[in-house]
Amino acid sequence: MAKRVYSAQEKHELIVAFEDRQTSIKDFCRQFNISKVTVKEWISLFEKYGMDGLQDSSGWRRYSKEVKTAAVLDYLSGNYSQSEIVRKYEISSRSVLRKWIKNYNDHRELKDTQRMKNSMIKGRSTSLEERLEIVMYCLRNGKNYHQASENFEVSYQQVYQWVKKYEKDGEDGLKDKRGQHKAEPELTPEEKIQREVKRLERENERLRAENEFLKKLEEIERRRLKKRP
Repeated sequence: MAKRVYSAQEKHELIVAFEDRQTSIKDFCRQFNISKVTVKEWISLFEKYGMDGLQDSSGWRRYSKEVKTAAVLDYLSGNYSQSEIVRKYEISSRSVLRKWIKNYNDHRELKDTQRMKNSMIKGRSTSLEERLEIVMYCLRNGKNYHQASENFEVSYQQVYQWVKKYEKDGEDGLKDKRGQHKAEPELTPEEKIQREVKRLERENERLRAENEFLKKLEEIERRRLKKRP
């Protein structure tokens, strides 16, 4: 059976589902027929390069001849695994590294590659109110980071990080200043109630977003099953 090829959007949807999963990693990977290593690679690429990192790796990123050669020689030395080399040289995937190794072993020249033009929206400065608005919009729309990025003209990675921070620390996570949170014993009874209310609100938003997202994943799985021979 041919190896399943995922689009950048599908990879990202699976990344979010993986991070929000309620099952074990083993069960999740079995459900979507992907390996833990593959998911971890996608997460690493997304955190470093945004959606560009999830695109087909055939030419989206520039690698010099020197980097390719060093990566191949490191692998052939036997001191590193493919995964370690991918992380060390920030290569987009193991398949790219394997292609370099094959070319090297076939005595083909390893040439410089060019990076394709980046069409992602650039990041910009925002106020706390803007970040809150963007996060709530994204949560209400099933964590559609791409749509939120376009609508508010901020980068995809900004939206992704803000949502993660909000889910972890609420509004405080979106503030520019760090280390200003009060410890639980320092809170007044009213502040404790407010914090709990905010926590419940975040949890409700997360559950609503998760339900929407699971529907999308089920649709992806249905499409995948239909494509099977």
